[in-house]
Amino acid sequence: MVEKRTIASRIFDAMNVIFLIGISLTMLYPMYYILICSFSDYTLLNAHEGLVFLPVRPNLVAYRAVFRDPMILPSYGNTLLYVSAGTLVQMIMTINGAYILSRRKSFLFAKPLNLMITITMFFSGGLIPTYMVVRDLHLLDSMWALIFPYAITTWNLILLRNSFESVPEALLESGKIDGANDFQTLIHIVLPVSLPILAVITLYYMVANWNAWFPASIYIQDRKRFPLQLILREILIISVMDTSDAGSYGEVGDLQEVIKYAAIVIATAPILCIYPFLQKYFVKGMMVGAVKG
Repeated sequence: MVEKRTIASRIFDAMNVIFLIGISLTMLYPMYYILICSFSDYTLLNAHEGLVFLPVRPNLVAYRAVFRDPMILPSYGNTLLYVSAGTLVQMIMTINGAYILSRRKSFLFAKPLNLMITITMFFSGGLIPTYMVVRDLHLLDSMWALIFPYAITTWNLILLRNSFESVPEALLESGKIDGANDFQTLIHIVLPVSLPILAVITLYYMVANWNAWFPASIYIQDRKRFPLQLILREILIISVMDTSDAGSYGEVGDLQEVIKYAAIVIATAPILCIYPFLQKYFVKGMMVGAVKG
């Protein structure tokens, strides 16, 4: 039987749609603005009044200036390496830790460990002690200084632990009846039914690793090992490029302004390209991994 909708309910739904569209436009327009400004002539853009919907005299001056920096492409490669290796290590550590903590009935120290790990969300050793540990382990100026100290994020561990706890106990018992050990149970039973939350945690780690610049600024001294974010930070702060392509931009300051937009696009585009492929898992994964009371 089809429910007959009243005029009031139709008006309410229409207002909801209008409200959500307005919020979406409010969130999307700043991103769109950055994109079109990166292709615009900044002197004309600076003189423009009101909203901008199309590039003003489109050109690629900003992108040519950014990619003229010889460190851009090597730093891209460094970042891809750090993101790939870091995410792999983080997922392995988080999956194993979450599975152990989710076995509260069979693991004797699960509750004390859960409490100790939760405390680390509010208290940490601090920057200087962490630096001293990394230094004493001879990890300075290496890729591992950006990976090992950040191998597990407590919040992601808790989300994954809660998801593993929601796996029906009957599935786990069926594996034990068939002779599976804990490792086999994790690989063949728990992980296949937890793909949505695994996709969400992977996305969290990838975005965090991609955007991370502060750890590299502390632990990495060799510019050949700089990630992309550090090079882009230099571009945003200091004029390190030849401005022969400035054209109508005239002063370096104008060129530097439009370079900032191009640098933002270069830094965020890869993650924005990956997200649509994981979007279908995102909402479901967040619901499955929601913190339980």
